[in-house]
Amino acid sequence: MTKIFQLPIKIAGLLIVQIHLFTVSLPTQAQTTDPILSVVKDPSNQQRWRAIANRLQASGVNYCVIPLPGLKITANFGKPQILLLPNIETLTPEQAIALEQWTQRGGKLIVTGPVGSLSTPGVRQLLQKLLGGYWGFSLNSPQQLQSANSNVSSWAKPPELFGKIQGGVIIPNPATSQTSAVWQAQGYPAAVLTSATATFLGWRWGIDTASSRELDVAWLKAALQRYVELPKPSPKPTSHHRPCDPAITTNTKPKLPPIGKKPKPNTRRKTHIAGNNKPSPTKLQPATKSTPSNYREAIDQLEEAVRLDVVPNSNEPISPEAAIALQQELENLIGRVESAHLAASISGSSRRKTTSATPQPVKSITSNLSEADLQVVLTQAREIAKNIPFLVERQNFALARQQWLQAKTKLWQQFPIDQRLAQPEIRAVWLDRGTIIRAGSEAGLAKIFNQLAQAGINTVFFETVNASYTIYPSRVAPQQNPLVKNWDPLAAAVKLAHGRGMELHAWVWTFAAGNQQHNQILNLDPNYPGPVLAARPDWANYDQLGNMIPVGQTKPFFDPANPQVRQYLLDLFAEIVTRYQVDGLQLDYIRYPFQDPFVNRTYGYGQAAREQFLQQTGVDPVNISPTQGELWQKWTAFRTQQVDNFVAEVAQMLRSKRQNLTLSVAVFPLPEYERIQKLQQNWEVWAKRGDIDLVVPMTYALDTPRFQRLAQPWIKSTQLGATLLVPGIRLLSLPNLGAFDQLQLVRDLPAIGYALFAAENFNNQLDEILMKTQGQSSVKGEPIPHRHPFRAAAWRYAALQKEWQLMQERGQLSISANVLADFSRRAEELNNALNQLAALPSASNLIEAKTLLNQFQSQFPTWMQSATTPQSYHIQVWQHRLLTIDRLLRYGERRRNLQP
Repeated sequence: MTKIFQLPIKIAGLLIVQIHLFTVSLPTQAQTTDPILSVVKDPSNQQRWRAIANRLQASGVNYCVIPLPGLKITANFGKPQILLLPNIETLTPEQAIALEQWTQRGGKLIVTGPVGSLSTPGVRQLLQKLLGGYWGFSLNSPQQLQSANSNVSSWAKPPELFGKIQGGVIIPNPATSQTSAVWQAQGYPAAVLTSATATFLGWRWGIDTASSRELDVAWLKAALQRYVELPKPSPKPTSHHRPCDPAITTNTKPKLPPIGKKPKPNTRRKTHIAGNNKPSPTKLQPATKSTPSNYREAIDQLEEAVRLDVVPNSNEPISPEAAIALQQELENLIGRVESAHLAASISGSSRRKTTSATPQPVKSITSNLSEADLQVVLTQAREIAKNIPFLVERQNFALARQQWLQAKTKLWQQFPIDQRLAQPEIRAVWLDRGTIIRAGSEAGLAKIFNQLAQAGINTVFFETVNASYTIYPSRVAPQQNPLVKNWDPLAAAVKLAHGRGMELHAWVWTFAAGNQQHNQILNLDPNYPGPVLAARPDWANYDQLGNMIPVGQTKPFFDPANPQVRQYLLDLFAEIVTRYQVDGLQLDYIRYPFQDPFVNRTYGYGQAAREQFLQQTGVDPVNISPTQGELWQKWTAFRTQQVDNFVAEVAQMLRSKRQNLTLSVAVFPLPEYERIQKLQQNWEVWAKRGDIDLVVPMTYALDTPRFQRLAQPWIKSTQLGATLLVPGIRLLSLPNLGAFDQLQLVRDLPAIGYALFAAENFNNQLDEILMKTQGQSSVKGEPIPHRHPFRAAAWRYAALQKEWQLMQERGQLSISANVLADFSRRAEELNNALNQLAALPSASNLIEAKTLLNQFQSQFPTWMQSATTPQSYHIQVWQHRLLTIDRLLRYGERRRNLQP
């Protein structure tokens, strides 16, 4: 029997897994010579592993060890039918699916600590199903562990299991799990859960500061007793361990076919929730008619990988995992609608003085929507979300889809799109070459800037260098774009933007040197490499077959290893920022062309790169096969380093010319390892080094669930130093309310703004929505966060305080008197510190604000626990907004250090 499980995740190729179900019975008596337990070891956590191994030895249980990178296929799980995951916080989709497959075959899990809590949303959803719950939050102090109730099975009742432990609260799913132990704290939250497939211990097992060795050993043995009969303990308990499978290694890099063989076609079938196998109908850069479908633009492949299609009236089966995903998406949408209404309620239409650091009290705006009607829609949507898994269980697939779509449509209609609700944020748009050319003159361009300003856009990425053509008459580049002769659009754009209180950033193609589609517009040979490479073909890059334009793609690239190329680009960018008063520079195509070494599509063999690598290693890279692991990784690292070095050079050059310039990068939101292998684009390094100010990932998706799965991991990332992240939203083929929904998601996450691609996709209805919800006509002096981060932080915190106050007035946030007094006092202290910092950005004021903010953030969950809480979505949003303020302070601290 075959069953299809679907997991909505952002990793390409992991959407569909066919799992053959069969049952493996567990032994009734454990053997003393063979391992009875497989233990997953995280190689990155060697220090903690020593304490874990100490407890395993003390238990006397024979076990074998699986390195975490080897946890990919069930064959690697070893012979034992019980698997221990001690405190593993990050699992890949591939690993989560393997765990599901293994449990379907009879395997049992023992997990401890915040398992999977740092994984992607799709992974966390699947783990919740397998475990019967999820790690909610850590407790502030050690708590007494006690049995849940008299109905608990005998295995969880022995007195040696109970003592004081520093742990966390597990959020159970009562339908699929049982609480076996609780914390002796307010509400008696769950500490140990059991489900049909798992035992979940709510503390970091094996950590001395969390629990004693005796308690940990007792719980391990008790959990094992659920599944097997343990051998009688010996006087001196010891255990024996070995690798679960000699074939397992920590090398996770796949074996690749040798260069020269043709890549095998991608025959893997994709099945969506609706059973719709059609590819995404829109592409950022459509392929030519001769382009094979598996060579589509990488951005479209990424968007396809996380699609969650719901086709009306389809009766195709919906897996239990997909049903949970649909339920969660609907609950998230309910949260966004409520969040938007709350933001609109505390916003106002009166003008603010430009000299004020923070917003002044304003009158509330009354929505045209009936509050009663809104609550009816929200209640109905919650009921539908609750019932979706039951409809799927009864195989009412068409009805589940129909109700889901109806609820989504009604919820979208409840968005308060006639009221201002935006706080200070980066509201950027890419103003593309085509729109600039169609403007035809400064007067035509002025109409576009009027439109953008009315819509509240405060930052414009103006396409200045495209396919080696400049949009302005250059003294460095060989040719201005012939479609804009006799005028200077960049000079006009700077004047028009600044006259409307907007920033103008020059958007430049970096290593992409030409464009076949642009050649067609100019009536040139399709293979024309652009005006620079036409004059300097020795600057070109090549693939492993000697092609300047990679197979299935449309653009030739420069060789980033060529010092002459780098100097030319530096001179060109320096010309832009010195001749024109632009506010920033955005690097696009700051990478190599899309490759896939796993199917023998590689790139980077420019003359300079080959010579340099040969000098360094004694090997010409054209003779290296991807199967040569260590040498191939040296070649990949070499290419990646060329891009890294150039970003650093641009940053240094900009700051030497004008210290207040903002440097941003438009990048791919692929996972780091995949991105380096396929694009040599390691933008986390640029962010950590402080080279760049804004990361703008191209998180383009046709619906909000897909957008969330692409953007949220990066928005929540802690790997970007003090760099701000601004997710990209593609408007092409996106409904206007769908675009607003994605904007609201960004506002509810710890992001500081968004970037819309592109100006050519604006329309009158979208203009009106943006004008009413974020237009600047009613808000003067609103700070742009990357320009005035301290003022933006104070402004946003004041709005946050208004939300708390309003919900208290409505009785939706009821806190006991003593807790409320502490909360209010701390909140006002933080407000004063942020206002002081905004007015006088000194080092001492910054330290004071950061200290109070950190204290407030750490105490906030405890305050919310003591409250008659609103929806958990609101609490998450408030925590996200506090984190946004923290990021603004860190960014402001770094930028302040760069200024005189």
